[in-house]
Amino acid sequence: MFILGNFLDALATVIHYVLNFYMWVIIARAILSWVNPDPYNQIVRFIHNITEPVLYPIRSRVPFLGGIDVSPIIVILGIVFLEKFLVGSLAKLAFTLS
Repeated sequence: MFILGNFLDALATVIHYVLNFYMWVIIARAILSWVNPDPYNQIVRFIHNITEPVLYPIRSRVPFLGGIDVSPIIVILGIVFLEKFLVGSLAKLAFTLS
C-alpha cells in the first residue's frame, strides 16, 4: 500500500504547486487590470488567455460592487478551499497509507 500512498502524496504535491501557480497568475491579472498594459504583449496575452475561462463565468454571475470586479477574489477563495480540502485530504490519506 506504500506505493499508493507515495502516489497520492506526489499527486497532492503537484496539485498544490499547480493551484499555487494559478493563484499567482490570478493576482498578476488583477494587478494588470489596474494599469494599462500593452494588449499585444505575449505575457499579458498569456495571463489573459489562461485566466479568462475561469473569471468570465464568475464575472457574468456576480455583479460589480461599486465598479470593483470581485471575480479574482472569488477564484482565489476557491483555490484556497481546494488547497485546504483536496490537497489536505490527499496528503492525510497518503500518510495513512504509507
